[in-house]
Amino acid sequence: MTRSPVVEQAQEALGECLRPGDWAVDATAGRGRDACFLARKVGQHGGVLAIDPQPVAYRSTRLRLRAEGLLDRVVVQCGGHEELLRLAPAEARDRVRGVVFNLGFLPGGSRGRITRPETTVAALDQARELLAPGGRVVMVAYTGHTGGLPEAVAVAR
Repeated sequence: MTRSPVVEQAQEALGECLRPGDWAVDATAGRGRDACFLARKVGQHGGVLAIDPQPVAYRSTRLRLRAEGLLDRVVVQCGGHEELLRLAPAEARDRVRGVVFNLGFLPGGSRGRITRPETTVAALDQARELLAPGGRVVMVAYTGHTGGLPEAVAVAR
């Protein structure tokens, strides 16, 4: 599967602020592509928290990370992004320099299971609490599905 230019831009924006030894968060892990990108950027002395509420996404992310030899630096949690503060390891607090959100639905999954404005806004508030000075949050909002436009509007507010 090829990456969209928007996703590539989001990764590029995060890559500019991440250094080896940092922590990063993939708040919507999906198939694990962003988690792998973040794990490479933070290096073996950094860490990544990857979160997704769907067991299939949790398993897919772990499998991809294991296949790429990156699982040892990623904490994969099965939970919603609105649980970011609860799920974040203590050692990540105040060390997170990058957070990525890909809103919408699991690629190849059910389009009936989507991110929602209320949980995404709560997750954004929590991401700000975890960010270290100079940290960055990037978000890709897919508006072409049911619920996508209202979520993008809520985020913009």
